[in-house]
Parts: sequence; structure tokens; C-alpha cells
Amino acid sequence: MWFSNVQPMLLRRRTAITAALAAVALAGCGFQLRSSQTFAFQTLAVTPERNGLVAADLIRYFGKSIVPLVPVRGSEPPQVIVDVLQEVREKNVVGVNASGQVREFQLRLRLQFRMRLPDGRELIAPTEISQQRDISFNESAVLAKEAEEVLLFRDMQNDILQQLLRRLAAIKSLEAP
Repeated sequence: MWFSNVQPMLLRRRTAITAALAAVALAGCGFQLRSSQTFAFQTLAVTPERNGLVAADLIRYFGKSIVPLVPVRGSEPPQVIVDVLQEVREKNVVGVNASGQVREFQLRLRLQFRMRLPDGRELIAPTEISQQRDISFNESAVLAKEAEEVLLFRDMQNDILQQLLRRLAAIKSLEAP
């Protein structure tokens, strides 16, 4: 009888030991949950590409830290300026069937930016970040495919914004290299 109570107890003990070893192994390898990013600046200005959605997301992310490029009387100029030089959305045909009808598109989003100090010294030289996704196409589901395309572009936009934020957070000093 006592043997039937021992097995579940050993199983629980073995599971606890395995979980503890996994936690120690993860801590030992330098694993750390992603935390909010810290930036070397408190204020910035964004000069967006006309109709640039990534620049609009960047402005929304920083909120009150955004100041005008040309300060109004009595206010401080921005510590850094992020210039969104170019934002390009492309849709290319990559697959057709035997009768020449489109079967697959490639969606591409490219963002070119730089980061500089107000005096013109560059902290990040002009850099390009790009994302691409493939999407199948079906003439009988045009509206659904258009909605999917919008979602894929939005997903790429979010990925590019996260990459851009990581690059801005990588700047540890406002001294030009």
C-alpha cells in the first residue's frame, strides 16, 4: 500500500528538480527576459518621410518625449533627431500559373533612417531596415487577400519599428563616434 503513495511523490520531486536545473541553466547562460528599453536621450525630434507610417508609430511610441525640430520660444531643442529618409512599400509578382494568372506576391517594406545630433553629427549613419513576406493570391477571394495584405504590411511595420527602437537603444552616449 505505501508503495502506491511513493511513486507520485517521487514524480513530483523529479519534476521539481528538473525545473530547478532548467532555471539554473537558463540563468547561467545569461538568459534574461526582455525589459523596456532605456535610451541615452530624453527628447527627440522625428523628421518623417511624407506619409510614413513607421515614423508615425515612432512618434506615437515616444509620446511626450517628442519635441519640435525648431524649438518654440522658451523651450529646449531636441537632444537627438531621427530622420526617416525613406519608407517604401512594394508588391511584386513572384508566381504565375500556366495561363499567366498571378498566384503569389512578395510584399516588401523598407525603411531608411539616420540619427543625428542637432549640430549635424551623426550617431547612426543612414541605415536601411527591410522586411518581406510572401502571400498567395486567389481571384475568388480578392477581398480576403487584400485584408491579409494589410495585416502583413502592419506586421512588417511593427517588426521594423521594434528593430529601429533596438538600434536607438544601442546608443549609449550622445557623443558622435
